[in-house]
Amino acid sequence: MNYSHHVNEGVLFLVFSGDLIGENHGPEVVSLVTEHIQNDILFCAIDISGLRYINSSGIGILITILTKFRNRGGEVVLINPSPSVLKLLYITKLNAIFSVAQDEASAVAELKKIHS
Repeated sequence: MNYSHHVNEGVLFLVFSGDLIGENHGPEVVSLVTEHIQNDILFCAIDISGLRYINSSGIGILITILTKFRNRGGEVVLINPSPSVLKLLYITKLNAIFSVAQDEASAVAELKKIHS
């Protein structure tokens, strides 16, 4: 998996591509998230449009990120999952706990709506 990040409008944007299988980058991403939360960034949007595959460890990373933000009163939105990843979210019932947006602008709008 490859990833990048940036902060815009008080939202941490993570961009994942490749396969989210919880390999070496999992702890790095969780550490990055923790650092931003400690700096009072309470909202996160994860662009997963570039993910081909997610395994159970990858799902664990997403849930860990969500838990960290919600424990501080924040929220996470997933951006533009591919049809196969969206199907996995439905099969695992994660669609009930993650909000999904189509792009960065709608993710910001969704996060503002959730916490207004």
